[in-house]
Amino acid sequence: AAQQIPDNIQTLLAAFKNVPTFVCSIAVLGIFWRGHWLWSRRYGLEDGASILISWAMIVTILIFIYPLKAIFGAMWYLLSSGQVGQPFSLHTTESQAKTIFAIYALGLIAISAEILLLNLRAWQLREPLRLNERESLVTRGELTGWSIPVSVGIVSLVFALTLPAEQIQWSGWVYLSMIILVPLHHHYLKRRIREAQKK
Repeated sequence: AAQQIPDNIQTLLAAFKNVPTFVCSIAVLGIFWRGHWLWSRRYGLEDGASILISWAMIVTILIFIYPLKAIFGAMWYLLSSGQVGQPFSLHTTESQAKTIFAIYALGLIAISAEILLLNLRAWQLREPLRLNERESLVTRGELTGWSIPVSVGIVSLVFALTLPAEQIQWSGWVYLSMIILVPLHHHYLKRRIREAQKK
């Protein structure tokens, strides 16, 4: 473990180059954690299907960490002209780069779909859970909300598999569309809830 501790200024500065990658990776994982936490807090389901999906989500996240770090490292390296982040290995071929983007897309699709399935399970059990009108709207909102990263992930996957290597970055940039889509969906859902409360 001692060998991993920076022992000179050059090594320390090199380690700090990966801080933006680390922060972005934690932010993405935090979004998924919050999605699962909200589901657990709202419904408290502990049936077999919910437990199985939750375990599958943990496994998927552990696998997802590797392409997550690779993609964010390459993104920051590109945006900063090499000042921070880390590029793909010099030995990474164009085909391998496309594969990394495809694996990242599959991971995002899988984790988002797992949270979507958890909320679908809650929707299926809405009568035993005795969800009121507002809670039902929120649950439907979670279903449509988590459909956004699933859909964007599918688009990214298609880009990764079909675009030529020189345009492969679009497989990553497409995720920025969620900066617009997610707030729009949140605004629409809040409006629906306000309208329902006025009735």
